[in-house]
Amino acid sequence: MQLIEVNTPELAQDFLMVQVRLYKKDPNYIRPLDKDIDNVFDPKKNKLLRNGEAIRWIVKDDKGNLIGRVAAFINKKTANTYEQPTGGMGFFDCVNDQQAANLLLDACRDWLKERGMEAMDGPVNLGERDRWWGLLVDGFHQPTYCMNYNYPYYSELLENYGFQVYFYQYTYYRTVHDSLPPSIQEKAQRVLGDPRYSFRHLDKSNLGKYTEDFRQVYNKGWAKHEGVKEMSEAQAAGIMKTLKPILDERIMWFAYFEEEPVGFFIAIPELNKLFKYVNGKMDVWGKLKFVYHRWRGAGSSMYGIVFGITPEHQAKGVEAAMISAAGDFIIGNPKIPYYDIQMNWIGDFNPKMMKVAEQIGSRIYKTHATYRYLFDRTKEFKRMPIIR
Repeated sequence: MQLIEVNTPELAQDFLMVQVRLYKKDPNYIRPLDKDIDNVFDPKKNKLLRNGEAIRWIVKDDKGNLIGRVAAFINKKTANTYEQPTGGMGFFDCVNDQQAANLLLDACRDWLKERGMEAMDGPVNLGERDRWWGLLVDGFHQPTYCMNYNYPYYSELLENYGFQVYFYQYTYYRTVHDSLPPSIQEKAQRVLGDPRYSFRHLDKSNLGKYTEDFRQVYNKGWAKHEGVKEMSEAQAAGIMKTLKPILDERIMWFAYFEEEPVGFFIAIPELNKLFKYVNGKMDVWGKLKFVYHRWRGAGSSMYGIVFGITPEHQAKGVEAAMISAAGDFIIGNPKIPYYDIQMNWIGDFNPKMMKVAEQIGSRIYKTHATYRYLFDRTKEFKRMPIIR
């Protein structure tokens, strides 16, 4: 076997093709857009590379066949927010061969160790947790946009190497027509009847206001999570700018208490339902396929990017009221095509949000795991702390 650093455009293409060749016979596999992966490693596209570092490798067997790939990176913004300096391992794909897997993982460990890291998390992304984060360990359904999909044996490869589960990530699912449990519906109706609360979907003509509302709620609810920093105005604007070409204002909802933002539910059309027809390429032909399949109604699913209620309004039924208001609006408008929704993952370190997801009638559909490997094998391993 030969370990090769990716340092030419041709090798970067090989890096993409490792996964394509491994999964060519898997009916659930959807090829990611090439540009979405390339952009992670492009300093012009990924601002974290201006101060951080990244490296990629591929592995070929003795016959020259591509049999594995991996990336290692250091996010300078988060590396030192843990008990020990921690880097990242991601974009791991490999045939079912422990020797090949060890070759890839050793390369990550040694590279990170040389740069002062004492642990590595993986598979993760050099970026936010909403993309390419975690190993699929249960619910091997088609992947949603920019989420990892892999064979079941991957967990054995990582655990045999010495990785341990740092936290589990749950993707919840519900249909638009699913009813809320009676006790939750009662709470929702009480909130809906309270004139201090109001619920409305995003208005693209006033995007700046909703961007700031989103930022305020996010910072109240997420900034206390380990490894998560407060969101700046520029970051919030950047997120909305990224979403703008694909957003559907009818499925992005906000909750207000006396006109102050206290919650949001941000969903977008589930793009992989459309991207599965373009074979990773959004060239002219790919765009035509995308438009055609969207026109014929292939995009009937939503993907919930983020959902949150500020701490002081949790456990009051606000989340259920917002979902109820959104559901009634979608069901009552025959021009809105959506049937179901998968929600961006919730970590097992956040039992409050897991409970919220269950209270609105959703169920666990997929489970991913973020693993951690401590370079000092005598050091005590600790799971991600629970958010109380």
